[in-house]
Amino acid sequence: MLDRFRRKINYLRISVTDRCNLRCVYCMPDCGVKLLNHSDILTFEEIREIVVIAVGLGIDKVRITGGEPLVRKGIVDLVKMISQIPGIKDLSMTTNGTLLDQFALPLKDAGLNRVNISLDTMNSEHYKKITRVGDIQDVFEGISAALKAGLAPVKINCVIKDSPLESDAQEVEAFCQKHNLKVRFIKEMDLVSGVFSKVIGGDGGNCKSCNRLRLTANGKIKPCLFSNIEYDVRELGIENAIMRAVGIKPASGTENTVNSFSNIGG
Repeated sequence: MLDRFRRKINYLRISVTDRCNLRCVYCMPDCGVKLLNHSDILTFEEIREIVVIAVGLGIDKVRITGGEPLVRKGIVDLVKMISQIPGIKDLSMTTNGTLLDQFALPLKDAGLNRVNISLDTMNSEHYKKITRVGDIQDVFEGISAALKAGLAPVKINCVIKDSPLESDAQEVEAFCQKHNLKVRFIKEMDLVSGVFSKVIGGDGGNCKSCNRLRLTANGKIKPCLFSNIEYDVRELGIENAIMRAVGIKPASGTENTVNSFSNIGG
């Protein structure tokens, strides 16, 4: 699929849940967020059907996100369902890593190719402050399990305030170099204000070459993270929703006042 700016759209990011076992300060306010009703969240069968049709239209790269995708009951089954769809060349997942110790090998066996794991600091107290409830040791065990399972390359997503020269970021980078991990520095974003930038060490945030569509947990196809535009697959039909999103995909992001990172997956 080509959009009106001649960008090849071949990448679908799927949010499978708006729930998470952490409460990161840049993702969730102190008061929490209003969660979707379970009845509004796409079933695995619906997600599979969407991916099948999307692949037929030119999608060959799929990433599973959340919330935290590993809190979705039966997530390994969904990974297997998607991995068996002919035409998928790359199937990955973004996770906070705290549950990977138990899921890494089953996910690999189900057909997941690789993972991106969130890690913003090497300091356990800083980690607890950022996530409000997390234990950094769980992430280290998850990273080890991902490497052992062969979910390679294992990439680390490190959120920074301004620069990768910040002390926490430097320590994360040193850890990644020591353990053969690829680090990506992501400046803290603001959906409502439209604040975003290019990912350092990755492809995200580069609007000129953006090849992505997004599927929210409740079935909305979005052409851009920083846009209010979305099309409901249940109301419009899957192919119609996808083609409308591709047809109106903006040249660059502006702002998003209808979603939050907890329900769109970043």
